[in-house]
Amino acid sequence: MAQFKVSEGSPERLGATYDGKGVNFALFSANAEKVELCLFDQSGSEERERYEITESHNNVWHIYLEGAGPDLVYGYRVYGPYNPAQGLRFNPNKLLIDPYGKKLVGKLIWNKAIFGYDVDSPEQDLSFSTLDSMPYVPKSVVVDDTYDWEGDKPPRYAFEDSIIYETQLRGYTMLQPSVPDAKRGTFAGFTHSSVINYLKWLGVTAVELLPIHAFFGNRYKKGYITDNYWGYESFSFFAPEQSYLARHDIAEIKDMVKAMHAHGLEVILDVVYNHTGEGNHLGPTLCYRGIDNSSYYILNPENKRYYMDTTGCGASFNVQNPNVLRLVMDSLRYWVEQMHIDGFRFDLAPTLSRQHNSFTQESGFLYAVAQDEVLRRVKMIAEPWDVGYGGYQVGAFLPGWAEWNDKYRDNIRRFWKGDVGQTAEMASRLSGSSDVFNYNNRDIWASVNFITAHDGFNLHDLVSYNQKHNYGNGEENKDGTDSNWSWNSGDEGETENPVVLENRLLRARAMITTLLLSFGTPMLVAGDEFLRTQMGNNNPYCQDNALTWLNWEGIIEKHKMFASYVRKVVRLRRKLKIFERHKFFSGRPTDESGYKDIAWYTEQGQEFTAADWHDDERHGLAYCVYTGSKFVFAVFNGNFKEQEWKLPPLPNNLSWYMVLDSSEKLPQTKTAAPSAVTIPAWSVVLFETRK
Repeated sequence: MAQFKVSEGSPERLGATYDGKGVNFALFSANAEKVELCLFDQSGSEERERYEITESHNNVWHIYLEGAGPDLVYGYRVYGPYNPAQGLRFNPNKLLIDPYGKKLVGKLIWNKAIFGYDVDSPEQDLSFSTLDSMPYVPKSVVVDDTYDWEGDKPPRYAFEDSIIYETQLRGYTMLQPSVPDAKRGTFAGFTHSSVINYLKWLGVTAVELLPIHAFFGNRYKKGYITDNYWGYESFSFFAPEQSYLARHDIAEIKDMVKAMHAHGLEVILDVVYNHTGEGNHLGPTLCYRGIDNSSYYILNPENKRYYMDTTGCGASFNVQNPNVLRLVMDSLRYWVEQMHIDGFRFDLAPTLSRQHNSFTQESGFLYAVAQDEVLRRVKMIAEPWDVGYGGYQVGAFLPGWAEWNDKYRDNIRRFWKGDVGQTAEMASRLSGSSDVFNYNNRDIWASVNFITAHDGFNLHDLVSYNQKHNYGNGEENKDGTDSNWSWNSGDEGETENPVVLENRLLRARAMITTLLLSFGTPMLVAGDEFLRTQMGNNNPYCQDNALTWLNWEGIIEKHKMFASYVRKVVRLRRKLKIFERHKFFSGRPTDESGYKDIAWYTEQGQEFTAADWHDDERHGLAYCVYTGSKFVFAVFNGNFKEQEWKLPPLPNNLSWYMVLDSSEKLPQTKTAAPSAVTIPAWSVVLFETRK
């Protein structure tokens, strides 16, 4: 006998919605012929009841179970044609998670039953699997969104006031000695006072977490190797990764966000809506593929058995379909409204912004975001490239968006590597990359400046390795980019050579200083502030171990000093009050004084001429920023030798005072600086004016 009283329910809200009396279930599928709702015990291992959903309005299948409530475990079986050549891959033998499910129970077990086809058949995906996937897949869980936020108020930092700190949630606390063992690698662990106090001590304003949506892990086990440590294979856009929950309670996420906000810290999520963990035509059937393959994915119009793919991950998610776009928008609003998230970084964002396979600012996704009153008030950051035709779109997103600036990354790396021909471009990178972003009245913070990210060498390895060393990934060192723009200072990898070590330290400090003294939005990577190493691995996506976990106890004294230096420069950036501007520089006088808002100087104390800009052998420059009340002068010496630098003349009532030397070789005095200063090799020296 059925446990619950059944009625047709409502198609208005997709997913499982608890109203205090029962649960409404609603599922979009445009091509399904029949849908069944399956209910399970608390562990998800035993099916208890099954209901055929008979009501469908506007392609939404819906049913209401009076008496049902939170913690009910469920999944779907969807019936329809199995015809891969026509893009149809229905298979009711596959239990499917709810695309709107907010919590999961049970692990994904890699078994041939999770595929919609017979993996042993020579016909591959043209065959049909009769194996039941139920024992091997996670199930969805009904949740109650009620939570006491206790007056939580997001900090709401403006972009121009922000300093972003990118990290992977699990790896940040796996080796944190103050975090209890049971909480390491979880949201609860990240909420620990030792973590929050450290972030406050460092001075960053926002933590950007690598994907926390439920994702594949341990697909292929090779010793200590897992294939998806970073999490860029989401198969749910509402449910969090189960392994990140210490108590299997999604309130842990809210607890973390509330604690971060209470200490003035924002939380930004790295989100992957461009593809899913179901992969290409040979991938498993876990959710979208079995619910309505031709709606959720972009199919190859010449052969619908295959997919269009601008992601390099098998199949592009079809946000050009209004129902799929609705899913993405509902997911984003859920994380803002129910989880109080402060912003998003969109992986391979051009894929979301394509119409008919071409990137366009007039895409449905970009327009939907622009008009959404919830999303307009949070930070939106694009990774502005994908692997499809015309996929490199740095600078092409709409006003209000910030973008990762790889032009900044490469130029700053090359300048501090000693490459020729980098100085002229560096002026643009330091001043906000106006050549890329200064159009359509965009603001200077649109450039997210970074030298390192999760993908590629970290800072220590950038100055310690000439080549990648990815053999531990099991791909014969063929994975990961070869364009690292790195220099090992003379020895490859670890060394005891004091000359090499000094050069590495000088250049690492200079790069961090350059990042924090550049206009735009700076992004640091966790561990760079104490020079953690990944032993030359520039693509550790599959390394869920000590190679990628932050080794807090392993920080030796010189690295503690490096972290203290980074903290010092972070605070100096805030104190200077010159980076809080919205608009780009004009390079022209801004008031009756005749001083330019920014000017560029050579070592002779003279402004750059055309010949100076075209001198490819030049390895140094300086900017002078005038705010109307003071001047700030920063010298960037990328030469192998020290260099005497004349300081620009000032009005009679002002003098130059040195406030920072990245090499810390210059004497620290409180007296006015002389008219010329010897700038150490590989260093950044900063001056400001005082009366």
